[in-house]
Amino acid sequence: MFQHTPRLLNLEITKNDQWDNPDPELLKSITDLQNLHLSENHLKSLDIISEANLTKLEHLILSNNELRIIDEAIFKRLPSLKYLDLSGNPFVCNCSNAGFIYWVLSDKQVFVAKAFQYRCSYPLSHEGELLVNFNIQSCFESVGLFCFITSSSLVLLTLVSSFTYHFLRWQLVYGYYLFRAFLYDGKKKKEGCADVYDAFVSYNVHDEEWVYHELVPELEERQGWKLCLHHRDFEPGKAILENITDAIYSSRKTLCVISPQYLQSEWCSREIQMARYFLLFSWFGPEGRLDPVVSGGDPSDQLSPFYRMRKLVKSRTYLSWTQARSHRGLFWERVRRALESGNDPTDTHDPLTANV
Repeated sequence: MFQHTPRLLNLEITKNDQWDNPDPELLKSITDLQNLHLSENHLKSLDIISEANLTKLEHLILSNNELRIIDEAIFKRLPSLKYLDLSGNPFVCNCSNAGFIYWVLSDKQVFVAKAFQYRCSYPLSHEGELLVNFNIQSCFESVGLFCFITSSSLVLLTLVSSFTYHFLRWQLVYGYYLFRAFLYDGKKKKEGCADVYDAFVSYNVHDEEWVYHELVPELEERQGWKLCLHHRDFEPGKAILENITDAIYSSRKTLCVISPQYLQSEWCSREIQMARYFLLFSWFGPEGRLDPVVSGGDPSDQLSPFYRMRKLVKSRTYLSWTQARSHRGLFWERVRRALESGNDPTDTHDPLTANV
């Protein structure tokens, strides 16, 4: 309509009963407009103003329309505006108009005609009250409280996440794999499957020579036990913890070859910790699943920095390879008894056993 009058300075459109939803781009081409009068047009929104580029508009009259909620940001985009008339509109007295009320009371550039006479029409509990008397402070307090709760929740969530990641991440990972083992246990019971291995051997790579030259020939070749060794039996491509879980759960026993290198190993620590977790839940298997075997002859002072290992060894009898000396046959016999019966050796006076 106004494409051919881009330099129009004054425009008045009033008392238009069928103009309650005008085209938002109607005024877009009138960039030099200075005075705009849109009274009594049943306007329900200010889209026609917000979509226009009225940087030179000085006077705006929107009286006697059907405007309920006013977005004050629209007027902030009119840098030349000096006079505004919104009288006769059915304003809503709630937090939706809090920003507009604050702008009316604080803006020094725009004169809002009859601003202190604007009255509320909605809700009914505020009908007839002055718009400027509405308590906007409660709205800002609610927003502030919401922001405080949100920011506090984010901070707390960050702290809890950091604490969990730093201190409990492996426990959560273990819990996940234990849950999977629990499901696997139910499946095995339904299918009636027997254990795949007689024992899973947990050892450090530095003790590999002793395992392959002493332990494996004795237990597999001479005694006939089926062992699970991670270098030989772990499934390629599967997650390490998943391999550990499957190996421990698929074995009747877990033999831990404890040495100074074992104590320093991160993955060996997780293997024995996983085996300890299996002991905590009776539904995972019989007691006595974990059997420590000390190959390096570690004295008490070497175990002292390793609280969990020291606590474990204190609570369970273990076999010491270095203390066996000339009793190697008896050492392997006691290992055989442990694997065969599923119970730990109980004779603490035997020269092959010691308690830290």
